[in-house]
Amino acid sequence: MDSKGNIMSALPDETKLLRNFARCQDWEERYLYMIELGGRLPELSEAQRVDANLIAGCQSQVWIDMQKQPDGHVALAGDSDAAIVKGLVAIVIILFQGKTPEQILAVDVKRFFQQLALEQHLTPSRTQGLNGMIKSILTRASQLI
Repeated sequence: MDSKGNIMSALPDETKLLRNFARCQDWEERYLYMIELGGRLPELSEAQRVDANLIAGCQSQVWIDMQKQPDGHVALAGDSDAAIVKGLVAIVIILFQGKTPEQILAVDVKRFFQQLALEQHLTPSRTQGLNGMIKSILTRASQLI
């Protein structure tokens, strides 16, 4: 597995994600694209579906597994029991996958999500869940340094 993990062969990179979002005509198309992204995530193993990977603050069940690879980069995998939330998991993975813990902590998360213009179109509970995912990844990244 390379430093980005084989999951990224199924997902676009950040630049392509932003371009694809911009091409969507309306928010219904963006939601459909998010659902498609979530559908591209590989199944999590039972070993990854543990309480330590369960994200607090999400109304849906969300798991994000985060492992530091021998080369120092982080590999992420995730899943959710809700289609749109699973799409959010995919977007979060795109943002952080293959980076070192230090690079993860340096990501301008707010700017990225402003470019997607996502938050004003998410329900408060989905926004809370998204923030929970990001907080969990940042916390774990700081622990990996």
